[in-house]
Amino acid sequence: MQYTRYMMGSSFFLISVLYVSTAAWSQQGATPPNSGTDVSSLIGLTLDGLFSRFGFPQSVHAVRGVETWQDDVVFVYEDQDFYVYKNRVWQIEVKAAYGIKLGDPVGMASQILGSGITYFTDYLLYPLPGRGWPLMLRINFDRLQSVSAIFIYRSDF
Repeated sequence: MQYTRYMMGSSFFLISVLYVSTAAWSQQGATPPNSGTDVSSLIGLTLDGLFSRFGFPQSVHAVRGVETWQDDVVFVYEDQDFYVYKNRVWQIEVKAAYGIKLGDPVGMASQILGSGITYFTDYLLYPLPGRGWPLMLRINFDRLQSVSAIFIYRSDF
């Protein structure tokens, strides 16, 4: 009797843990949350908005595009880099987004994002819901098939 009660209690605990874990995992989809923590909501910020929200950057540098109109100024902060063109953020590089972080296997990123992914040799693209313009999630991966960079950007640039 004591053993049966112990097993029932253990089974209830295990089922509870599995239920909570499954519920938490199902919340990790690629659909951005409607909170202020959604990185894609930072696309389109003005320089004033960037500075008032994050303060002064740790550093600033230029990135040369293939063509001169593709040159960007990059404002580097601790957890994200903001690419600015014509005084607005058009691209953000982050260490983690939508349940995916640097170093994760590409297969894990694919599993989290689900359908709609376009694969290339060393990166994948995933369309995100836009805010007046089309947004894209780009995940670069290295030769070991690990996530090496995560970008969110306006795909109409």
